[in-house]
Amino acid sequence: MAAVDLSEYSRDILEYAGNLAKSAKSDLVIVNVLNHRNIETLQRAATETGRFSVNAWIEKQKEERLESMQGLIEDTGISGLPIKTVFREGLPFRELIKAIEEENVDLVVMGVKGNGNIPRVIVDSTAEKVFRRCAVPVLKVRSPEHRSTRADRG
Repeated sequence: MAAVDLSEYSRDILEYAGNLAKSAKSDLVIVNVLNHRNIETLQRAATETGRFSVNAWIEKQKEERLESMQGLIEDTGISGLPIKTVFREGLPFRELIKAIEEENVDLVVMGVKGNGNIPRVIVDSTAEKVFRRCAVPVLKVRSPEHRSTRADRG
């Protein structure tokens, strides 16, 4: 399973997960979560203004995100794999854990940074919460600026 939030790091995560799935001759499940905070904010605004539908916004988000994911799938060259795309709504780490269980996932690939690119001293990241609660192995893909080789370390 690739946990993809469509941040700048998503391409690397998807490419890594896709290459692992190819090597293992397995299916790839791509999961994206619509954060409950955004939905709750829109629900409050919709209640006060009555000018838009939260359900319509959610459906539009899913369509746009699916289109973005399809572009990433093509860009990473993994389009030949059996791929299932799953959208969930809620608290990201909880929804990822549920998706892992419901999709019978053997391995999770995710990044440590994404849309919530706030220093960990302020808030535990979604990735950290998944690492602590996940029943299957989680592979952390580091962002390019944090990768180094043994030669770089001296």
